[in-house]
Amino acid sequence: MKVMIRRSEQGKLSAYVAKKDLEEAIIDMENPDLWGGKVTLANGWQLELPAMAADTRLPITVEARKLA
Repeated sequence: MKVMIRRSEQGKLSAYVAKKDLEEAIIDMENPDLWGGKVTLANGWQLELPAMAADTRLPITVEARKLA
């Protein structure tokens, strides 16, 4: 699913899923640089993000996979 990742002015990361009209804070990351691992959203969803360079500029839309 397409997910837009962005950083707020306060430095907090969030994910927006357009098909679900859902925006949630990212509360946990498997990898400290965000990419190539699992992230947990505030609503409990877990998404697997693609591997990308640590200095990838935000906001960006990526193809993520929702984990059960």
